[in-house]
Amino acid sequence: MTLPVTGYAAQSATSPLAPFAFERRDLRPDDVEIDILYCGVCHSDLHTARGDWGEFSIYPVVPGHEIIGRVRNVGTGVTKYKDGDLVGVGCMVDSCRECEPCKHDLEQYCENGNTGTYCSHDRHDGSITYGGYSTAIVVSEDFVLRVPENLDTKAVAPLLCAGITTYSPLRHWNVGKGSKVAVVGLGGLGHMAIKLAVAMGAEVTLFSRSPNKADDAHALGANHVVISTDEVQIAEVANQFDVIIDTVPYDHDLKPYLPTLALDGTLVLVGVVGELSETISTWPLLAGRRSIAASMIGGIKETQEMLDFCGEHNVLPDVEMIDMQNINEAYERMLKSDVKYRFVIDMASLKK
Repeated sequence: MTLPVTGYAAQSATSPLAPFAFERRDLRPDDVEIDILYCGVCHSDLHTARGDWGEFSIYPVVPGHEIIGRVRNVGTGVTKYKDGDLVGVGCMVDSCRECEPCKHDLEQYCENGNTGTYCSHDRHDGSITYGGYSTAIVVSEDFVLRVPENLDTKAVAPLLCAGITTYSPLRHWNVGKGSKVAVVGLGGLGHMAIKLAVAMGAEVTLFSRSPNKADDAHALGANHVVISTDEVQIAEVANQFDVIIDTVPYDHDLKPYLPTLALDGTLVLVGVVGELSETISTWPLLAGRRSIAASMIGGIKETQEMLDFCGEHNVLPDVEMIDMQNINEAYERMLKSDVKYRFVIDMASLKK
């Protein structure tokens, strides 16, 4: 039997999210059926619902790729999970599983395109995937994650996007005790980058255009704050940072940050999607064998590693809980950066 569910969907790029009834697929042998407890709200949800990324939006759009819930039912071939397990689903629900990235647990870089949690075509039946702004979801066990029970369940959801998006480059560029890390921007991604880098033992600096972010940055664990528009402060941190995690989600100038990289340092873009209009000068790159790179979420194995790390170190995002009925207001507030630092939807509100 298919599973009837209730959710919220955007019917077009200009319509607000509103109640939407639909059905999840019958359980395949490897499927896990999950009752959704909480779902994080990501900027990607807003951009997709409003058609900002063009062809990526397939209406009706049911957003949500930061999903926390408990297993309700499993397919006949499932071995990893059982009823009652606390689990999560992130940005992907499938991939080709055969290309080189997939074979190396890097499904996010699947050469044939991973299957997104929403607005993607199911690889088996061609149906459109619907996300976590709903009461339940059905996902292959290989794309389900085990959530540490010791963490505050209400706050875990954003780890599945904001958490892994910042954890993956920190790990890939070998951040650890003694590393010097800078973070550009203090929002959903930036505050997680600070918390994770601190937990890894790094000395952490926030680059911000706003002096009033200093107290918040220090409260999150940052050791230093540098105002990126202050040329004197920028000059004082020249040649320092092993890694800079740039979380700014819009077009911006990278030039001020490049001279602050140490020899062989790397600036990693994780926030902006699309074009950068400013031309990059090669001089600061040549002068220190520096690099500009980009990184996208993480594979399933690494995402599980991140959840386990957060469980061990009690690292969680700062969240504000909302009811599903307030999602459109939350979107408007998110555009104004009026949240510290991530909204999470309590799915119990859908039963009201």
